[in-house]
Amino acid sequence: MIDILFEDGEALVIDKPAGLPIDPPRAGGPSLANHLEDLRLGFQRNPVPVHRLDTDTSGCLLLARNPKALVRFARAFEERAVEKRYLGILAGELAQEEGTISLSLSKISSAEKGWRMIAARKGKPSITHWRRLAVSGGRTLVEFRPETGRTHQIRVHALAGLGIPLAGDPVYGDRATGPRTMLHAAELSVPRPGKPAVAAIAPLPADFAQLGFGDG
Repeated sequence: MIDILFEDGEALVIDKPAGLPIDPPRAGGPSLANHLEDLRLGFQRNPVPVHRLDTDTSGCLLLARNPKALVRFARAFEERAVEKRYLGILAGELAQEEGTISLSLSKISSAEKGWRMIAARKGKPSITHWRRLAVSGGRTLVEFRPETGRTHQIRVHALAGLGIPLAGDPVYGDRATGPRTMLHAAELSVPRPGKPAVAAIAPLPADFAQLGFGDG
């Protein structure tokens, strides 16, 4: 059962569980696609995801309930009109209190490691504002507010910008430091002309509390 955080005639915001991919995996197994029919909630069409969250990332995911809404919401993301707030746990203690990371990102690939994103001068501009919230057990809870929406942006910015990867990140850090990549899409607000914004807050999942951070 997937929790619904916001619902009206145009939009759903769901609390995507960690570990659930948006697209069906090549190797098979469950994905968000298996839940879309249940998420119709009386509508004729399946809702469609407007943006992406990594498989490991939990929290707010916007779904459009009709084609016109999908176009409008996608445009809001492209125009950087959407407010996004993430919470992440770093696999180390961060001394600084707040700041802005501006590092361009580029995709690389190798036969041994597959593909990943790196900070590269010729990459796509990427900006993340961050604020330290708490330190516990040698880890740090950080609030991230990305201005751009690049693939793996927060994960790479944590490593390359803050010098500490997210706990549990198997690509940019160490899988053994957490139960998963510890990133949660905590809040989402999408403006709509002439209507109240689509707005939702996703409660912190249980695995954040297991690492010492109960409320964000």
